[in-house]
Amino acid sequence: MSGRRRGLFAGLMRAGLSAAAVPYAVVVARRNRRFDQGHGVQRCDAPVISIGNLTTGGTGKTPVVADLARRFRKHGVRVAIVSRGYGRGDADENDEAAELHQRLPDVPHVQNPDRVEAARIAVDELESQLILMDDGFQHRRLHRDLDIVLIDMTCPFGYGHLLPRGLLREPIASLTRAQVAILTRCDQVAEGDIAAVMQAIRSCNQDLLVLRSNHRPSGLLQHPDQRTPVDALRGQRVALISGIGNPAAFRRTVEDGGAEVVAEKVLPDHAQYDRDTIEQLNRWADGLNDVQQLICTQKDLVKLQTDRIAKRPLLALTIDAEIEPSEAFDAMLEDLAKSC
Repeated sequence: MSGRRRGLFAGLMRAGLSAAAVPYAVVVARRNRRFDQGHGVQRCDAPVISIGNLTTGGTGKTPVVADLARRFRKHGVRVAIVSRGYGRGDADENDEAAELHQRLPDVPHVQNPDRVEAARIAVDELESQLILMDDGFQHRRLHRDLDIVLIDMTCPFGYGHLLPRGLLREPIASLTRAQVAILTRCDQVAEGDIAAVMQAIRSCNQDLLVLRSNHRPSGLLQHPDQRTPVDALRGQRVALISGIGNPAAFRRTVEDGGAEVVAEKVLPDHAQYDRDTIEQLNRWADGLNDVQQLICTQKDLVKLQTDRIAKRPLLALTIDAEIEPSEAFDAMLEDLAKSC
């Protein structure tokens, strides 16, 4: 997908993926045209803010959703989060919902593939005054009052191609229907990269409010609720465990915290920590030499539910979104809070 691999076989693979992207593009265009005309769009009896992205994979939505929920809670607004619940299987909630519940115990989270129904439940049964729709940019049946798109600066436009050739769920031109774009992980790239992304955004939507943000480590969490300052990472030799969409960005964040990463176990996004996986992790951790701690993400810890693996301490690096101050963005949110 990235185009870095060379050779005949890689070229043929890219050609095949490009051909497969054509019917996908046709379906996406037809679907968006229908929603642009208002067909099938339904409203709920509360303002809706969608937080989504153009690409697959981890763009850092969870810390941003948590930040927005806290802002509205400070205004006394009863907030609910609705999401599809991807990857939860037979469980009541998926890993992202479990993490959000840990971060926001007073904010309900309704998971349903039909997010119109999820919003109805949040408003009618939970008496919520405002809906945050997690991963909602492509779910257009539910009317939204504010569309926020996150763009991960470590892979901003999914290698510039639609699925399956690249990681784009829809064309970059779809930014025309958003009001706010938040560039995440800006601290992990050069200023020139940010300038290039800004230019691409402006070519699609001159009126889009674009904000920079960083994902800042806020501490270390050991199951069930023991918290340690993030400075405790500095100088430590650690091994990483992650089952997320962007493990490279997680590693970079740990290294920026002053730790030396000497080993890493990368699992698929939304990995299920079943017995076989836990046994595999135990064998892997048992074979590590001179590792002081195992570090995972908060999303992984809510599934692992343990304070150690193979007798080695396991801690989650908690991460918060740090969005640059913006009077225009604050005014948007305040207007929605006042309408509740």
